[in-house]
Amino acid sequence: MTPSPEAALSEAEAPSRSVRGPIIVLVRPQLGQNIGKAARAMLNFGLTELRLVAPRDGWPNPDSGPAASGADIVLEKAAVFDTVAEAVADCSTVFASTVRRRELVTPVVGPEEMAKAITTSPGRSAILFGPERSGLETEDVALAHAIVTVPINPQFGSLNLAQAVILLAYEWSRQQTLAQPTFRDMEPQAPHGELDGMIVQLEGWLDEAGYFNPPERKQATRNTIRTIFTKTGWSSREVKAVRGMLRALVQPRVRSNTPSS
Repeated sequence: MTPSPEAALSEAEAPSRSVRGPIIVLVRPQLGQNIGKAARAMLNFGLTELRLVAPRDGWPNPDSGPAASGADIVLEKAAVFDTVAEAVADCSTVFASTVRRRELVTPVVGPEEMAKAITTSPGRSAILFGPERSGLETEDVALAHAIVTVPINPQFGSLNLAQAVILLAYEWSRQQTLAQPTFRDMEPQAPHGELDGMIVQLEGWLDEAGYFNPPERKQATRNTIRTIFTKTGWSSREVKAVRGMLRALVQPRVRSNTPSS
């Protein structure tokens, strides 16, 4: 039994897991360049399954390769279908990227809801994109379980095909583990001892310069300084760099006050 989009959306709070990405279905695309740009947008966010429904200029299209800018794997695997129904026959969840249709009683979701539904769906999912000039026909949208609409400036709501693909592919990628940095990938934080040494050094120089005034506010000011420097997550390299900058500012004054022998 095909799950409804509401059922898939009800599982949105489930833990994110690695799943097969949605199939991108371009319905009656007109220009080979736009197919190539859409393929590039897909691969940027880890999607490789492209299906074409009745492309106007046939397939393969020589103009698509250069526009794909290296996303050849997407174009090589692209499958062609005569109808939308055939293109999504193996998909249990289908979204239509279009504006709200008053003549259809179809649920309307945003990109984030769509991405969560795809991630939690046990079956294959697809996102439909219409022709460049006219968008999806009502008959195409009627095959979808939900409409996905991107919040956009109502005074200028024109998105080209690749832009629409990249927006929804990006939203799906946010639910996955792609190339986003983790704490393990980033520079490790400095040990507390290194950070404390920098703060003590700074406080000593500030004390020599008469910064702690009035004296009764000295401890409160020191607490503020420590809070500033301990909440930023400094790395050892950054601590050394800051200490070097502080030393460069202070040591010339120290040397100038040192009596010559």
